[in-house]
Amino acid sequence: MDDRSLQPGWAKHLDSPRSTLLLGLLGSGLLWAAMPPLDWSLLAWIAPIPWLWLIRRERLPGRHPYLALALAGFCFWMAALHWLRLPHPATSIGWVAISLYFSVYLPLFVGLSRVGVHRLRLPLALSAPIVWTGLELARAHVFTGLTMGSLGYTQYRWIELIQLSDLAGMYGASFLVVFVAACLASVLPCERARRSFRPLLPAAAAIALATLYGHWRIAAARPEPGPTVALIQGSIDIEMRHDPGMKDRIIREYFDLSRRAVEEHPDADLLVWPETMFLDPIVTYDDDVRLPPGAAGTGEEFRGWLAETAENNALSLRRLAQALDVPLLLGIDCYHFHGDSQRVTNSAVHVSPEGDILGRYDKIHLVMFGEYVPFADRFPWLQGLTPLPISVTPGERPAAFELNGNLISPNICFETVLPHVIRRQINDLTTEGREPDILVNLTNDGWFWGSSELDMHLICGVFRAVECRKPLLIAANTGFSAWINADGRILAMGPRRAEEVILACPKIDRSRASWYLKHGDWFAGACLIVCVIFGISGTIGRFRGKIASGRRS
Repeated sequence: MDDRSLQPGWAKHLDSPRSTLLLGLLGSGLLWAAMPPLDWSLLAWIAPIPWLWLIRRERLPGRHPYLALALAGFCFWMAALHWLRLPHPATSIGWVAISLYFSVYLPLFVGLSRVGVHRLRLPLALSAPIVWTGLELARAHVFTGLTMGSLGYTQYRWIELIQLSDLAGMYGASFLVVFVAACLASVLPCERARRSFRPLLPAAAAIALATLYGHWRIAAARPEPGPTVALIQGSIDIEMRHDPGMKDRIIREYFDLSRRAVEEHPDADLLVWPETMFLDPIVTYDDDVRLPPGAAGTGEEFRGWLAETAENNALSLRRLAQALDVPLLLGIDCYHFHGDSQRVTNSAVHVSPEGDILGRYDKIHLVMFGEYVPFADRFPWLQGLTPLPISVTPGERPAAFELNGNLISPNICFETVLPHVIRRQINDLTTEGREPDILVNLTNDGWFWGSSELDMHLICGVFRAVECRKPLLIAANTGFSAWINADGRILAMGPRRAEEVILACPKIDRSRASWYLKHGDWFAGACLIVCVIFGISGTIGRFRGKIASGRRS
């Protein structure tokens, strides 16, 4: 008897040439539903099963199965990252381009996993999670990197389970989810493979071990009292067009919220405004500054204008600090003029109640096309193809500011999306003897009009807190401002697209060291190395197969 006759009826229908595309789309749909905006996180444990079933098959159905999988991946990323189109019509190009690039990861996952399963005879529950994890690491680094949409993020509410992130980063959670899904997929009948429920045992054991580890790590915390911080969340939707009334509206809204925070919480040690929400930039210039090419007026008039602007903006900052009479951490742009050129940074400044600047952090990791245009310094015409008037210059080093005997370290916008960026900043400061106690993210998510980007960005912060064992505070325009403790628990959170003052009293956690913080992406890096080995093995096998078929012909 043909073993395939043992398959249930539904499995026989999956021999259709279109089944690769249909299964690819099914997995993409389930994974999308597991993420914001639906956020049905339990679906993440079964979302990879359609792809894993394809990996188990001896041959993939259809004439161009990997192209079909790329199409399924493209559909997922277009839906998951739809908010990239919202800031400006031109960003729709980036939305499509990023989705096209990310679409290659699904066929890579299936193809490399098939090498492990069919050529190297490794178990599906070993090959698939290794490949998935290695590819997630690659996606976090290539073309400046983006981890939103990663599988592990779907489990941010399962506090005990995500504690393994202090061992292997967010990638550890992704590995676990795919491992369990692969065990579940192994139960399903597939061609000559008979049904067996034994793979459910390692799946249950893995979840149990991860949960027990999480309970142990949470119980080991010995938190100490920290400062009281007021996070100011305005609700200003941002557009890339000139609006004469926008500046006054932003200043009025954020000043009124700050005054309310001071009145309601007079014990606050710090007020935090989101990224770029203080609109009078810091202006500095060198003695050799000259009139830029094509500008009207004389060099003397230009230098006079710079001096006046720098003085007026500094006075504006001083008046704000003195009116509130509390230390501030503000998101602000900084302009430095030298020769006939200028440099702009996306910055955070620590300001005393007297209005003196105590410290400054310039954003290090910039967003491609959102803050800079690649190669625009060599080909200036590229800048004109985007809505950006000038590219932002990256900062050179992290910063830590003292607050009541504790050190707070700011980061800006999407820097919390990338685990290696935050880890590197903390380690650089630790090397200087200034290990931060609290992380503060300043972000302006008003570009995304209350979309699921807000949820995805917040979830990234949950994992950064666990990975580094540091409380993370988020001040976000339009949301979500949040207070996240070192276990990844969201203790307070602002609303979506509404004003709010969030009072945070983060506890300082020096009792638990983080293996991930010290050793980095050791686990995901090893998985990526295995991916490369699988790729080489598959290429060699394909080459040998072509030679053998040529000899037979």
